[in-house]
Amino acid sequence: MSMLYSRPSSTVLNYYGAYYCPVCRHGEIATLPLMEAFSCNFCRHIFTANIDKQAITIVDSQLPLTWYWTGKRWQNIRSVKTFQWGYRFLALGFLLLPTLIVATGAYLFPVLPDSPLAWFPWFWVGLTFICHLSCLLWLVLEYYQFPLSLYFEALMNNILSRLSLSND
Repeated sequence: MSMLYSRPSSTVLNYYGAYYCPVCRHGEIATLPLMEAFSCNFCRHIFTANIDKQAITIVDSQLPLTWYWTGKRWQNIRSVKTFQWGYRFLALGFLLLPTLIVATGAYLFPVLPDSPLAWFPWFWVGLTFICHLSCLLWLVLEYYQFPLSLYFEALMNNILSRLSLSND
């Protein structure tokens, strides 16, 4: 069963419970031995806790992202979301502006329809979009330091365990 759907051990954030990770949403965070900090058993991020405010803060990231525990799930703080809108507009511009420039060039200066490479300008538009999208995805994965290989390994183990249960 995926850790995403497992129930946390407590409705109140404390150092004795285990909770799903707000970053990878696959592993569980639990207290590190002899420390007042949490660590995810899947993505290995480290969090400091403020038990009074029912909040955890990631400490091994560029920005100290904070989540509040509602008793059932993690809630991201509002101030980080206001910064995310600016990043989203920049990312959208990075993705769409070059693609629109190449598409405008392909539209304004069309290739002769009888030429063997008539498909190439629109292929180039798609390739521009895919390359810029892959750059954005890479930046997101690097920022959150998400272990993509571990995620796919856990996903495959989950699928294989389900297949083995269905065969029995």
